[in-house]
Amino acid sequence: MLTTQSVQDWMQKVNEYMQENKAYLTELDQAIGDSDHGINMSRGFQEVSKKLEQSTYDDAAAVLKDVAMTLMSKVGGASGPLYGTAFLKMSMAVKGKDTVDKEAFAAGLEAAAQGIQQRGKSTAGEKTMVDVWAPLVSWWKEQDEIDPEGLEAAAKEAMEATKPMEATKGRASYLKEKSIGHIDPGSASSYYIFKSLAEVLV
Repeated sequence: MLTTQSVQDWMQKVNEYMQENKAYLTELDQAIGDSDHGINMSRGFQEVSKKLEQSTYDDAAAVLKDVAMTLMSKVGGASGPLYGTAFLKMSMAVKGKDTVDKEAFAAGLEAAAQGIQQRGKSTAGEKTMVDVWAPLVSWWKEQDEIDPEGLEAAAKEAMEATKPMEATKGRASYLKEKSIGHIDPGSASSYYIFKSLAEVLV
């Protein structure tokens, strides 16, 4: 389902989306955060893209581990450690597999979502990136076969569901009810990650 090459393609696609939507992510973050999410994500995935182009890999886990290490070292703010942890946990869950099948990726997604929750000390419903990752784990496990369009739609729905939430974690929580009515920036960048994955799975 996901080969070593398709995981690399996935990350290159994520980078394209982060570059294209840098201003949009920054705009979301200006409303309820530190205004740096777009800059951090575009810089982080640009470095990931460079790293992958300069390296060769034997398995998907090695790709994901490099993605994690690059994000942790190159991205400021909370998003670097959170995304870094997600991809590191995913890498550990799919270790030793040439091709990552649906079940193996489900384990990887679940490990990533748990890693984000532990690192960010957050749970679903607090208007963070968890609100995209946690529902996607459930969605993935419920499918008999993964439909790429369904995956993209589920991620989009989860992202949009953060809009009416009141933030209780992170910088946005200082705004209390003023955070209502804004999409969470981390959930938006997470949406681009799953949108990219859907495009690679086609």
